[in-house]
Amino acid sequence: MKPTSRPIGYWLRHLHDLIETQFETTLAEDRLGRRHWQTLHLLHEGPRTTAQLAEALAPFGADGGDTVDELARRGWVTRGEDGRLTLSTVGRTAHTQLAARVEAARDLLMRGLTTEQYVETVRVLAVMAGNLESARPTAGTQNR
Repeated sequence: MKPTSRPIGYWLRHLHDLIETQFETTLAEDRLGRRHWQTLHLLHEGPRTTAQLAEALAPFGADGGDTVDELARRGWVTRGEDGRLTLSTVGRTAHTQLAARVEAARDLLMRGLTTEQYVETVRVLAVMAGNLESARPTAGTQNR
């Protein structure tokens, strides 16, 4: 069966599931998952409030704060007096160590592809998503 004989929805879902599984495998020895990595990486970029973190992670599914709680129990995330979450020194070290493994997983995903092909794929998917988003009925027109 040729890859193009399957619809895009199949490939999107299949790839999503494979990426999730790869993250779980990559981070398993530390008993972490993809949301842990995403949270660590966002906090590596800079301190955030709980609301900012939840907003940034919303497209990946809510976890009710369990991820932050787990990272805090490990001493990797702390809450400042201003309420913002930040990486501790131990958390920064963990991020650096995990980043090398995550990069290796990304290299596997990108094998046989150029950066340009990846960028074009993301661009095409963004256009497709935008097309469907613009066709959605607005709240006031749904019941007409």
